[in-house]
Amino acid sequence: MPTDLIKRDSSWLEFNARVLQEAADPRVPLYERIRFLAIYSSNLDEFYRVRVSSLRQFKKLPKTERRELFDFKPKRELREIRSTVYQQQEEFGRIFREEILPQLREEGIHLIHSDQMTKPQRAFAADHFDHHIAPHLQLHWLPGDGDEGGELPFLDDGQLCLAVSLNEPEAEETGEVALVPIPVKETGRFVVLPSPEKDPDGYYVIFVDSVMRANLSRWMDRRVDFGYSFKLSRDAELYIDNEFDGDLLRKIERSLANRDTGLPTRFLYDGDMPSWMLKRLKKALRLSKYDMIPGARYHNFNDFFRFPQPPGRDYLAYPELPPLPHPQLEGAASVMEVIQHADILLSFPYQKYDYIPQLIREAADHPEVTKIRITLYRVAKKSQVVQNLLYALKLGKVVEAFVEAKARFDEASNLYWGKEMTEAGAYVRYSYPAVKVHTKLLHIERQTGNGDTVHYSYIGTGNFNEKTAKLYTDHALLTCRPKLGKDVERVFDLLRGKLILPRCKHLLVAPFNLESEFLNLIDREIAIAKAGGHAYLFLKMNSLEEPTMIDKLQEAARVGVEVRLIVRGICRLVPREDENIQIISIIDRFLEHARIFIFGNDGEELVYLGSADWMNRNLYRRVEVVTPIFDHLIRLELRRIMDMQWRDNQRARLICDGQLNAYREPQPRDGHFRAQLDIYNYFKAQLAAD
Repeated sequence: MPTDLIKRDSSWLEFNARVLQEAADPRVPLYERIRFLAIYSSNLDEFYRVRVSSLRQFKKLPKTERRELFDFKPKRELREIRSTVYQQQEEFGRIFREEILPQLREEGIHLIHSDQMTKPQRAFAADHFDHHIAPHLQLHWLPGDGDEGGELPFLDDGQLCLAVSLNEPEAEETGEVALVPIPVKETGRFVVLPSPEKDPDGYYVIFVDSVMRANLSRWMDRRVDFGYSFKLSRDAELYIDNEFDGDLLRKIERSLANRDTGLPTRFLYDGDMPSWMLKRLKKALRLSKYDMIPGARYHNFNDFFRFPQPPGRDYLAYPELPPLPHPQLEGAASVMEVIQHADILLSFPYQKYDYIPQLIREAADHPEVTKIRITLYRVAKKSQVVQNLLYALKLGKVVEAFVEAKARFDEASNLYWGKEMTEAGAYVRYSYPAVKVHTKLLHIERQTGNGDTVHYSYIGTGNFNEKTAKLYTDHALLTCRPKLGKDVERVFDLLRGKLILPRCKHLLVAPFNLESEFLNLIDREIAIAKAGGHAYLFLKMNSLEEPTMIDKLQEAARVGVEVRLIVRGICRLVPREDENIQIISIIDRFLEHARIFIFGNDGEELVYLGSADWMNRNLYRRVEVVTPIFDHLIRLELRRIMDMQWRDNQRARLICDGQLNAYREPQPRDGHFRAQLDIYNYFKAQLAAD
């Protein structure tokens, strides 16, 4: 096994550093840079909720048990994470203070504090507070040293709160502290103020936090000194089943059976908060020094996704790239009929997602369709896909849905739609014993008048989610090939419990044959290289973490197989300069999410796509499906897309020793290539050519 792999957590933080690079890049429009700061903040919150919460819990285990269970030291990991995050937070603050805010001011956009408001603005803010903020406020008090209990149950995960000090002799003597949660869900995070007379064309924005500070004295009927903001990230659920498996998982679960749930994992606070107040909060929340992260006055930058934009300033954001029609599906009388005649590849968000709910609707209306089966991993809150499944149930179709109840942070939406479908008469199964159902499959079964069965199959890299289909780059194969349809049917029979092993003839299915088949495909390239042929691997995935696969890639590279990888996120392999391995990562306006696998095969390329990354959990503890691409034109199209990504010299970063996260620079004779725009224009040109 490779011994020189970088740590998974370090690699994830390097990925988030690439997000921060976009926020710092002056080529990126101003409001997009603000959104990348929001993405960085959101990513970091999730990292603390999941990875750091796990490490924090493991740190509490007796030392002997830790040594038995882990090959790492949780305490050391936490120290290293804290150090890296601190450096990134410093860069985050610098970008915001020294670049974003000055550029906003150059545009006449002013993000101001409460003490910067003019008299008319203060009157407007007071009225706004009384009518839109005060009705949602709650007042709590920080427990004193002698008070029983320390938990503050009203502080939910991610809750912003003001710790209010009072300018009153008695309060100062007793250390009285009021706690007022900021009701962002009800109020929004920003208020647009009227422009002052001296700057009628200016656009003035203020935080809801600042509006509250300016009016707390009136609301509390007390003399307020200041409200210091803080944010709490909690371990809402310890997702150890995502990170560990087998006997190790069971040992950890037993060791942590009596763990405290919902403990804080990160306490981000105003760096100007008085030390006495900070100590009180630390004690009340049972925080350790590893949980304490000093910051600026304002937190929760993921709220900047909705930072107000002045009307008529479209140039402050990326120009719209509306999803394009598919040349074969757009305007077709029947999507099902088109799929019967040829395999179809859909590429999101470059092409419309509308055809997927349209296909389900058409299947519901088709008199010969008997059954619709689907896997739902992350369901949109407003899901036309599920609405059309409910419509199919009304028309008497059999609907089977396999809903992942442990899809991190999407449980509520998944469970809601699962309940709706159950009540409408669907067979709904939540999760699968010991593994997650992560595959993206749709199977429509049609019984023709002469007794034949026609399989309409969807095998994709992304979720059945209309919202993310506008933001994530994904691919979906729509096919009526019987050999693929029968394999998809076997996977659904497996999920239903009718089969113990799927025994698919063409699909690669985890946790069964996916790893072994990938290893066999790499071994074939190794054999070709040893025989003097041109052997290569050209692979794209979100994460590369599993040591077995990395070891095989390095083995292939050593014997002359050309290895090229496009990895968006975690990548534990950082090749040396002398290794025959090249890796890039692309961060741009869309989130790269597709998984594509190309094998040279001695001149007869084999192309696969599917839902699986090369991570331990995807290979061994999730139901994943990867399909071969049989259609020659679709193989060519996927290869073109991969080539466009590989030549990117605007948003591609290098992942290699000594140049980690360095932008790939155009050479003097190179043009300027930006993959996502090039791919969009490629599909646009296809329409013009028809």
